[in-house]
Amino acid sequence: MDKNKRIAIWLPVIIAASIALGIFIGNHYLSISTGKFRSYASGNKINAILDIIDEQYVDTVNMSQLVEGAIPKIFSELDPHSGYIPAADAQMVNEELEGSFSGIGVSFNLQTDTILVISVIPGGPSEKAGLLAGDRIITINDSLFAGNNSSQGKIMKTLRGAKNSVVKLGIKRSTSQDLLYFNVTRGDVPVNSVDVAYVVREGVGYIKVNKFARTTYNEFITAIAKLKQQNCKSFIIDLRGNTGGYMDAAINMINEFMANGRLIVYTEGKAFPRNDVYANGTGTCQDAPIVVLTDEFSGSASEIFAGAIQDNDRGLIIGRRTYGKGLVQSQIPLSDGSALRLTIARYYTPSGRCIQKDYELGKTDEYDQDLFNRFMHGEFDSADSIKINNSLKYQTSLGRTVYGGGGIMPDIFIPRDTSGVTSYFSNVINSGVLNLFTLEYSDNNREKLSSFKTYQELYNYLKKQPLLDKFTNYAVSKGIRKRVTLINISAKLIENQLHSYIVRNFFNDEGFYPIFLKDDVTLLKAVEVIEQGKSMPQAPKQAKQ
Repeated sequence: MDKNKRIAIWLPVIIAASIALGIFIGNHYLSISTGKFRSYASGNKINAILDIIDEQYVDTVNMSQLVEGAIPKIFSELDPHSGYIPAADAQMVNEELEGSFSGIGVSFNLQTDTILVISVIPGGPSEKAGLLAGDRIITINDSLFAGNNSSQGKIMKTLRGAKNSVVKLGIKRSTSQDLLYFNVTRGDVPVNSVDVAYVVREGVGYIKVNKFARTTYNEFITAIAKLKQQNCKSFIIDLRGNTGGYMDAAINMINEFMANGRLIVYTEGKAFPRNDVYANGTGTCQDAPIVVLTDEFSGSASEIFAGAIQDNDRGLIIGRRTYGKGLVQSQIPLSDGSALRLTIARYYTPSGRCIQKDYELGKTDEYDQDLFNRFMHGEFDSADSIKINNSLKYQTSLGRTVYGGGGIMPDIFIPRDTSGVTSYFSNVINSGVLNLFTLEYSDNNREKLSSFKTYQELYNYLKKQPLLDKFTNYAVSKGIRKRVTLINISAKLIENQLHSYIVRNFFNDEGFYPIFLKDDVTLLKAVEVIEQGKSMPQAPKQAKQ
């Protein structure tokens, strides 16, 4: 038999044998993997899958990276407020609520790709080292940070660090041709949650609370004491833009205004039986008139505060409907420094309502669109556009009707103030040109502007300056053409922004807010209500039979 015939006879046999061997080997390993999978089925399926990938995947896989990517996808199938915090982000996330962090103690802004020191925290590390407002940080630890498109987040991470560690800063100061070098020893820098407290009218105190952190209650009672020393007997609590934080902080604040035995809030969840929280009667402002300001960004702990005040008929809520977050999260730390933020319960206002707005598990994108949808529906401009769930009616202590299922409805609705808002104004704000002008103006005139002893003196000086003309010319240099008609319409609004932001560069929030809010329609309405003695809700009149 010649060679070709032998190949023709044996080739099909060889092919058949190869296929059979392949099937055998494949089935063998499949049975192994299937057996292992089944052994895990009654235990942890996720671990089983990861083990199989680690052992049998064709290429080497970074398992830690794979897990880090998988965990957020798991949480995406839960409610919108549960989530995973990677170890790299956990510290910064916690710092915002813990009330302090370790850093150099400056407020800064990016001005034409350069770090400009806006203010130096009194008694902080930078002040001790000799830094001044107006300094430009060029290098950090001998690395160039000017003109390299560094993000604000990267700069913050670089300037912050372990307590007592040293950071070397290269500073450009207007009085020196050469870079000045400072070794700054990082220390504790407070993160204030009470922005400002001041007398807005005789006898009426205003307090702006931006979050509910661990230090909020102490900051709050300090603010109350300060205002009482200035003869304030009524209080306006501004929670607009306050997205929440620690529930305990909100509860302690509410307690200051509540009589003994009043229900503040209660929580309940699958693994957590109902827990009622009552006022203990130690509050220092139990009889003081109070008004709470809210908007669509007031959420979570802000809504607990507003809900307790409203349901107990303790004061009035003025503004716009709140965010609608009635879920309670617990932060569970993991061994690698990461954490789980898990929804464990719902909270209920004293009337029994849960103000959590509707959501579907895993539909986070739709949930996040809610505020935009409310805006498009006209809710921010008209109370009649607000959708109310009439099936979720509840009664306050006086018998007033309130609604659950979608935030706290204000007692007095105030639409967003669009007076003076034009396309020109929106352009200079959104482009950052207005803010940039205030930074440059403050820097170029620092010697004169820093000579004033009070923010009122500085404000009175600024009102006499042709700032509007200077600014509009500056805007032209940045590519924004003059629109005379629109500028005239927005003139008052633009000037207020210029004045308040320049003052902030020298007197921080204590000078900023009294100027920025002097024409705020929501605040003015709150003052009016208090001065007219109408801050306490009245029982609804009984219909005549």
